[in-house]
Amino acid sequence: MLRFLVRRTLGAMVILLIISAVTFFLFYAVPRDPAMLACGKNCTPDALEVIRKNMGIDEPIPMQYWHFMIGIVAGRDFAQGACPAPCFGYSFANSDPVWNTILDRFPTTVSLTVGGAVVFLIIGLGAGMIAAWKRGTLADKVFSTASLVLSSMQIYFVGPLVMALLVFNLGLLDQPAYVPLTEDPAGWFMGLLIPWMVIQIIFTANYTRLARSSMIEQLAEDHVRTARAKGMSGKFVFFRYAWRGSLIPIVTIFGVDLGSLLGGAMITEWTFSLPGLGKLAVESVENTDLPMVMGVMLFSATFIILFNVIVDAAYAFIDPRVRLA
Repeated sequence: MLRFLVRRTLGAMVILLIISAVTFFLFYAVPRDPAMLACGKNCTPDALEVIRKNMGIDEPIPMQYWHFMIGIVAGRDFAQGACPAPCFGYSFANSDPVWNTILDRFPTTVSLTVGGAVVFLIIGLGAGMIAAWKRGTLADKVFSTASLVLSSMQIYFVGPLVMALLVFNLGLLDQPAYVPLTEDPAGWFMGLLIPWMVIQIIFTANYTRLARSSMIEQLAEDHVRTARAKGMSGKFVFFRYAWRGSLIPIVTIFGVDLGSLLGGAMITEWTFSLPGLGKLAVESVENTDLPMVMGVMLFSATFIILFNVIVDAAYAFIDPRVRLA
């Protein structure tokens, strides 16, 4: 296990390095000059040079990238002041520290992700289990048809429809907004209720189909049929053998989904105007804000890779047949 974790950690560092390099150098393919945008219409060459120096973009691009990577592990000095590690620099748009901005936006994304994941896991896996248990019956057909229809929908389509119905037409709920959990638990819950509902509509459908197909496949395995032949009850075999084996593909997809959502649910946050990492990423690209783009990209990629490692390590605990090489 230790060798596996060390190997995956080294691999993750290489992947993050590649992502950072690709993102950094692709930024300069954009024709918009951040220094020119900050300088304004009546910009003089001298003023432009000062702005470039303050932004740290007055050096060759490879040197800029080197200083950026060194700043993450050792800190860096800017015109705005010292930036301790992990230093992603200062925003080109508002001169705020990138790391502090990411930490400020992260609770919104965590709240949105965790709440939505709890809902769609409970409903999706429950519906999938029922569909597999009642295979061929009316319940199976209803769940399968509903999951097929709902999985084809998109958040940017379902979100406005749900808001139009529950907020503007019926007035049952307020518009989505983020309130810190520590300040107002009730406001936190009610402010994220609609986004959670929309997320679970999309993801529940996928997990229902996945849980059903995986469970049916497990029920046909030799060890499950052997358990039945020994006289074990159907419920015991279903939950003790088939359910445990069916978790592997579910855990795989869940790890990827959770890592992606924690990294920044762009479409959801933009649809409901929630100040999370996803909305921050879109704003940074629009503003040609390289430090913020780099910070959000690396932060998001770290979570995606971390959850992939956790998922791989969890296989050995879910299924004793799986061994980590």
